[in-house]
Amino acid sequence: MMIALRALVRKDLRLFFADRRAVIMSFVAPIVIASFFGYIFGGSQTQETSKIAVLMVDQDASPISTAIFADLQANKSLDVKGSGLDAARESVRKGNAALAVIIPKDFGAEAGRAFFRPEKKPEIAVFYDPSHSAEQQMVQGVLTGSVMQVVSKEMFSGATGESVVKESLAAVDQSAGLDAGDKRSLHDLLQSVEQWNQRARATGATGGGGLSGGVRMPYEVREEAITARTGVQYNGYAHSFGGMSVQFILFVGIDVGIGLLLQRQRGLWKRLRAAPLSRGLLLGSRAISAAITSMLVLLVVFGFARVVFGVKIEGSMAGFIGVCLAFSFMTASFGLLVAALGKTPEATRGLSILVTLIMVMLGGAWVPAFLFPQWLQTVTMFVPTRWAMDGLDAMTWRGLGFSAAIQPIGALLLSTVIFGVLAVSRFRWDAEG
Repeated sequence: MMIALRALVRKDLRLFFADRRAVIMSFVAPIVIASFFGYIFGGSQTQETSKIAVLMVDQDASPISTAIFADLQANKSLDVKGSGLDAARESVRKGNAALAVIIPKDFGAEAGRAFFRPEKKPEIAVFYDPSHSAEQQMVQGVLTGSVMQVVSKEMFSGATGESVVKESLAAVDQSAGLDAGDKRSLHDLLQSVEQWNQRARATGATGGGGLSGGVRMPYEVREEAITARTGVQYNGYAHSFGGMSVQFILFVGIDVGIGLLLQRQRGLWKRLRAAPLSRGLLLGSRAISAAITSMLVLLVVFGFARVVFGVKIEGSMAGFIGVCLAFSFMTASFGLLVAALGKTPEATRGLSILVTLIMVMLGGAWVPAFLFPQWLQTVTMFVPTRWAMDGLDAMTWRGLGFSAAIQPIGALLLSTVIFGVLAVSRFRWDAEG
């Protein structure tokens, strides 16, 4: 029996490696696509990230709008360029810029008045590409901080602030709608600001401390990425190589299933059944050869990632091998299930590819699962590819111990058993029905 099993497994492996297309799709394709995704989604932390293209339309040309323009240009996350209104709208429409910021005429003076008085606030228009809504929210946050700092600085130390304060003082004194106490408090505030401006001009303290520098954020942010170990940087290639390995190994499972259907269609399985070979031996040999192929793909792909992109197994090596083995067996049983449920190779291929892509997508192989809505994250806990991705992430860049691999391994082996039992019970040896 063992001799027959080894012969069948050896035959399947030889057929696989003799098929140049199968080898390219299984080994080369995941490496190429994973390299691309890893680079696009950040790669290693030493890689320079792309800046957000922003167009600035300054219709005010005041000291305030000019200072806002300069402050945004100094931001390391933005690529800010000047533009005309129509040109900015067209660039955003064509996707050449993520968004455009339009500062209207008289913005500086109106923003200054609104800073001290309950005046109507001027509007800054933002044209944005709806496919870049995340960038739009980020830029609006940066813009808010910049405008607040620049306007407050100008109000407390600039020429525009001096004229606005004088104008506001006169308006407060002439106002009949203010409570006497509020009028006195507002008058004292504006008078103090006027005195501050006069003292700042007299001492030349336009760039010093205090309010002469504008209202700034009252805190600093200290960022610390928590990964495998202190001092170990996150390597984005780890997730992309895991995701593409999962996807293309499942394609190996599809090829196993389609191959079985072709053999059944040609009557080969009837002839094999006539030999003294049991159902379990025939299906088991196919499953073992598929598992060996899947394991080889995983090891080759991650070996390439280690040599070229520095992806390391920061966690448990035993856990990593365990997750890879469990996923390989799951893929093999998935291939048997494809053959058991399929009727013809042509009809089964398209449907199984669709199912595989859905499994890959829900498993977080393309984008991390934490980006999904909460209800969808719960649903993906019943998808084996989610456990494969969680296990590979845990053993690579997260650097967790073997205990973190136990659940993924258990879930994958449970899926293996379920798929295998269904496949054996539903498998048909002839091409009819």
